[in-house]
Amino acid sequence: MKKMIAILLLGMSTLLVGCSENSTPVEGKQYKALPTNLSVYRLPQVTEVFSLNCGHCKQMESQLPKLEKLINQSVGKVHVTFNEGAQIGAMIYYSAEMQLGKKPDHQMMLDLFSAVQMGDGATMAQKKGQIDNAFQSRGLVSPYDINEEQQNQLFQAMQIADDITTKGEINGVPTFIVNGKYEIITSGHESIEQIADTINYLIKQ
Repeated sequence: MKKMIAILLLGMSTLLVGCSENSTPVEGKQYKALPTNLSVYRLPQVTEVFSLNCGHCKQMESQLPKLEKLINQSVGKVHVTFNEGAQIGAMIYYSAEMQLGKKPDHQMMLDLFSAVQMGDGATMAQKKGQIDNAFQSRGLVSPYDINEEQQNQLFQAMQIADDITTKGEINGVPTFIVNGKYEIITSGHESIEQIADTINYLIKQ
């Protein structure tokens, strides 16, 4: 009987050890070091890398206000230029950022996501109308109507974004860059709270 109790206690202690949570994020699971330090680009301490064409990025946008509260700061943005679709999305995003002098607010971002991701049933004219409205309703010039000087500014912003994602070897979105040195592995988290925990950990590194 004593031997059986000892075995049971040993089994229980093993289970307890197995269930104990290690709250410290693990490199390679929750985050990874970037191959190049991107601090030279003066990115905000926490920067989201995203695309207006990405459905997961649209879902993440709805969680960003909560994330910003959990990490106690505003999250910057960099739009990828992986392919033709992403480049068109980048032109739309940076047209807004350029005119505002800062990242668009949360509601404008949701409007831009909705316009770009209208679906296969929407015509090009309908998508353009939605994009025009997202800009013009805020007193901004539509990306389709910007002048030559604005086009030059836009292409410079897109080139910087391309440099950041290329040198950082960012291959998937949405993700976050922290301190210009780390990339969050979003698939290694189950909730926005867990992502916030990893970001807060990396901020201190």
